[in-house]
Amino acid sequence: MVTGIIGRKVGMTQVFEADGTVVPATVIKAGPCVVVQAKTAQTDGYESVQLGLVDPTAPKANKPMTGHYKSAGVPVTRVRREVKIAAGGDAVKAGDQVLCNIFAAGERVDVIGTGRGKGFQGVMKRHHFAGGGASHGSMFHRAPGSIGASSFPSRVVKGMRAAGRMGGARITTRNLKVVSVNADEHLLVLRGAVPGAPGGVVIVRRAVARKPDPKPQIEKPKKGKK
Repeated sequence: MVTGIIGRKVGMTQVFEADGTVVPATVIKAGPCVVVQAKTAQTDGYESVQLGLVDPTAPKANKPMTGHYKSAGVPVTRVRREVKIAAGGDAVKAGDQVLCNIFAAGERVDVIGTGRGKGFQGVMKRHHFAGGGASHGSMFHRAPGSIGASSFPSRVVKGMRAAGRMGGARITTRNLKVVSVNADEHLLVLRGAVPGAPGGVVIVRRAVARKPDPKPQIEKPKKGKK
């Protein structure tokens, strides 16, 4: 059984729960996806599937990728990702369709995406440096300060936090709760935020390390008081 699906982030909204509580939610257009390749332990050494996100318009592909899709008997897709399959589940073969109804409301999932790129940034924004004094005449406001000793080792050690490119990295947000599933429109509504900008490609998978749901705390009476 396939444990994940490819989707695109639509945007954020608000959802009202049964008790009237307003919670932030993210809408993801998950699928439809097709299985492009099924990998087995006998042929590849591990078990997984390569999924393709079906596009409204068929993208172009070179000869090797065209043959790859032709052997699977599925249309060419622009986005491909590999996800694991659950042990002991039903066998998956090339050409099978994967929809968002593999998830159910109340289930916990992990979302993998690419965070927003913020370009070249200084140490205060990138690493949360405190900076220098803000008073007049300080001449040391947003500079990084010392980057190493001059006598020994007379070089900048590896791993020194400095200014540089920020964002645009792979991010995994864990244990998000599925609020609702709309299989007809291929929509998943998840509680909370997911990485990336609207329109970005994400992978939604079953939670790897699910945490128990928080339980309401009951206030214990203090000793000596009724």
